[in-house]
Amino acid sequence: MKVLVTGGAGYIGSTVCSAVEDNGHIPIILDSLVVGREEFTKGKIFYKGDIADKGLLEKIFAENPEIQCTIHMAALAVVPESVEKPYEYYHENVFKSIELFKNLNSLGCKDIVFSSSAAIYDDVEGFMVSENSPVRPRSPYARTKYMMEMVLEDFCEAYGMRGIALRYFNLIGADPELRSGAHIQSPSHILGKLLNAASEEGSVFKITGTNWDTRDGSAIRDYIHVWDLAIAHVKAVENFDRAFNLSKDQKSYLVINLGTGTGITVKELVEAFENVIGRQINKENAEPRLGDVAGAFANACKAKELIQWDASYTLEDGIRHAMKWDEIRKNIINYF
Repeated sequence: MKVLVTGGAGYIGSTVCSAVEDNGHIPIILDSLVVGREEFTKGKIFYKGDIADKGLLEKIFAENPEIQCTIHMAALAVVPESVEKPYEYYHENVFKSIELFKNLNSLGCKDIVFSSSAAIYDDVEGFMVSENSPVRPRSPYARTKYMMEMVLEDFCEAYGMRGIALRYFNLIGADPELRSGAHIQSPSHILGKLLNAASEEGSVFKITGTNWDTRDGSAIRDYIHVWDLAIAHVKAVENFDRAFNLSKDQKSYLVINLGTGTGITVKELVEAFENVIGRQINKENAEPRLGDVAGAFANACKAKELIQWDASYTLEDGIRHAMKWDEIRKNIINYF
């Protein structure tokens, strides 16, 4: 099976493409390289361009008529940046996705797996959220994801399409075979900042927010290994028909949480990180960042039921794989 993967040259997207290949399928990458890296496309079918470019999509499908499904991952995805640059986020994530969905439908590719986010959920007692939990996106980034879920649902209802929205929780780790990983030089994700704090030049790791209503005051998250997440996309594609056949809603649009089902606070993550590296890092408490929330963790039962997936890697696995990738990253990524 051929699968179109938008954003397939990014951290998550490249890992998804490796998982697609490892399971006997062929990823077709569409990426503008605004965020993604060309190094991650080597040996794969790659088209450089914009997801809203109708002519390019027509070319892709003319040259790859066997494409059966699209995994749509291309997006800007930094919460504090979205607060500062809302226009860019709505334009890139919403407007261009609408054009993509419209063009995919006209080209006959009516099955879409959409990368959404757990950032859309409201706070709930106990912090565990299911797909039916209330939503309250509180940053422009989160709002773009929720808007696109609504758009995709409407498109599925109106145009005979089918969509599965995968709501990601918090990513850690790298491809266990070290083919790809986080590539931003100044990372905004938590494990990248921990690795920076543990480096020789050692920045201070800031625990942003220590007065949340959690067991230790720091924010609570569900840290999912990027390879587990990648396999979930493969499972969603392979079990697309199965998911809709088993769904009790009998609709053309489904939402599925992707997480471990375990809530870990930031302070607990720091402790686990220090245990793995065998020493303390410099850290300090700080105010929450723009767009930060107390957090949540997943009820992931639906993923197991509908697409036969659950997480298998541990928190410590994610830390170790991220560390190994960080050691070789500069040998793979050409930053100049």
